[in-house]
Amino acid sequence: MTFAPSPESERGSSRWHAVQELLSSMRFAISLLTVICIASVIGTVLKQNEPSGNYVNQFGPFWAEVFETLKLHSVYSAWWFLLILTFLVISTSLCIARNTPKILADLKTYKENIREQSLKAFHHKAKGHLNEAPEAAANRLGQLLATGGWKVKLQSRQTAQGTGWMLAAKAGAANKLGYIAAHSAIVLVCVGGLLDGDLIVRAQMLWGGKSVYNGGGLIADVPAQHRLSERNLAFRGNLMVAEDTASATAILNQSSGILLQELPFAIELKKFIVEYYSTGMPKLFASDIVIHDKATGEKKEARVEVNHPASYKGIEIYQSSFDDGGSSVTLQAVPMAAATQPFEVQGTIGGSTELSNGAEKMRLEFTGLRVINVENMTGGSAQSQSVDVRKVDLRSAIDERMGAGHKTSQTKELRNVGPSVSYKLRDAAGQAREYNNYMVPVDAGDGVPVFLLGMRESPAEPYRYLRPPADENGSLQGFIRLRAALADARLRERAVQQYARKAVDPKRPELAKQLADSAARALGLFAGLEEIKGKKVAGLQALADFLEANVPEAERPRAGEMFVRILDGALFELDVAARAQAGAKPLAADKVQGYMAQSVLALSDAPFYPAPMTFLLKDFKQVQASVFQVARAPGKNVVYLGCFFLILGVFAMLYVRERRLWVWLAPEGEGAKASLALSSNRQTMDVDREFDQLTARLLGRSESNP
Repeated sequence: MTFAPSPESERGSSRWHAVQELLSSMRFAISLLTVICIASVIGTVLKQNEPSGNYVNQFGPFWAEVFETLKLHSVYSAWWFLLILTFLVISTSLCIARNTPKILADLKTYKENIREQSLKAFHHKAKGHLNEAPEAAANRLGQLLATGGWKVKLQSRQTAQGTGWMLAAKAGAANKLGYIAAHSAIVLVCVGGLLDGDLIVRAQMLWGGKSVYNGGGLIADVPAQHRLSERNLAFRGNLMVAEDTASATAILNQSSGILLQELPFAIELKKFIVEYYSTGMPKLFASDIVIHDKATGEKKEARVEVNHPASYKGIEIYQSSFDDGGSSVTLQAVPMAAATQPFEVQGTIGGSTELSNGAEKMRLEFTGLRVINVENMTGGSAQSQSVDVRKVDLRSAIDERMGAGHKTSQTKELRNVGPSVSYKLRDAAGQAREYNNYMVPVDAGDGVPVFLLGMRESPAEPYRYLRPPADENGSLQGFIRLRAALADARLRERAVQQYARKAVDPKRPELAKQLADSAARALGLFAGLEEIKGKKVAGLQALADFLEANVPEAERPRAGEMFVRILDGALFELDVAARAQAGAKPLAADKVQGYMAQSVLALSDAPFYPAPMTFLLKDFKQVQASVFQVARAPGKNVVYLGCFFLILGVFAMLYVRERRLWVWLAPEGEGAKASLALSSNRQTMDVDREFDQLTARLLGRSESNP
């Protein structure tokens, strides 16, 4: 008794067959490969595994949320990327499984059963006559082809004229093996990528009870559920080790936090070496390390350089970058608004200290130390730059004089300008601004050394630099003293009167009174004592706004030049008065013009510097730290094998031509009539040339058939 299959089973079978056809189709595999390529481009362009705040600062909250939803900030570990990669492996594997038996079967066949009439349909065909029996001719031609690298098979056939022989030969079978090798390479590379990616780590998070840690504190205090075992099969993390210290715990960055990876050994950094090119770019990173085996206590010395990793117990140690390892710094706090005595603050990079500004509490956070800073400091002469008050506005003033520390329109002149320190000042509400100050004054090329005091509101912004001039002692005290004098009404009045007495003939006292009033007005505007257009503005912007509001447009150029000349003279006398009050020596005559020109610009920009004090680097003791990338990558060898297969496959498919040759030998009189045909998977000029050579070699003088 037989049973017919039910309609439900037939439908299920047809659905499964349709799914198999879809998964094993070339179009499906190419579609998946296209999506993976697009995702890889995104992963290359968009920085991966950055803190969420960085994406908000750089792209805004909308796009940051889009990146978070689609996991574009961690493309290579996103669930959809791993799923597509898995489907690509399945699709390509099914494609190989479906076609490999056909290819292998085709490699074993010579297709010797082809009919004589079918040879006439080939593009390359020829006929000839041989003066020997068909069997003898077949054996001779077979041996001749075998010596030329062909594989030959002979078949005898009975015809009306007698026994005929079909000679079937083939060459270039590696072409089809190249198909298998190339597609197998895709599978191997994807499998290697899955093994070396986050697949194993995610599996432990799903089924092994591991979770991401997003808190703070010491590494030693992180609970066990956030730590991965030393026996973890695959991982890739970062390990920072300061000089003369050791560490055995790597950090695996995740989109929402970190995981800690325990290592079977500890890495001790004996010395970190960095060398620079003249442009300031690093030339060599190298770390002299000692590897301490936890199980045996064995010590192994090694050197790790970029592109020259060390290996121990199947774990590769790569030189990734370098950082500060906790350098100690001494900062000199210089108040910006008053000529009071500076004080010193000591700290460690990465640490912080509490400060107070009267009732206001602040936290000083030491964030970075750079010993070498190569900048393009070429600039024009300050003396040669005249000030046109019609063109002075707030935006241009900030952009031109508080831009990047190396901003210049001149030919580049790269120079090491010495160490710099970066820090943050955080208020009681938790809001912080970041500062970057250079240790020594920098000569930008105009003969006036200036301090570079950088500030930015967020890490997404570039630093903007205030450039106060250094005094004759190489300190900031002269500028601070002049700024304090600008806010002192008594010193301003003394400077105005002194300027008027020197600038006007004593025989015309009425002009001295007018000039003194103008100078007092110019200093008052520059100091920000007057309201213009309903608001208080200081610096050159205040002069520009005053002229715009009170002077007809046609008279502004002449009035502006006069105002600036009066301001320069009054400020010089103000500096003289401030120095006399402090008991300091007057400026040397050859330094006055450059120093005062830079002072005017710095005083104009100083109100935009938001901190009540600045911190200059006075002394430091550098401690280097090396950042290693440690990786256990079992899929690496799989990927290398896949690359080897890919090279072989591509070479075989591009440069190896599969050819098949048939020669039919039929009795004709005392000899044999020969019909020859050649087929190739690619029609090229090489095939035409080879066919002509084979025809001449096998048949001698031939007659081609159209």
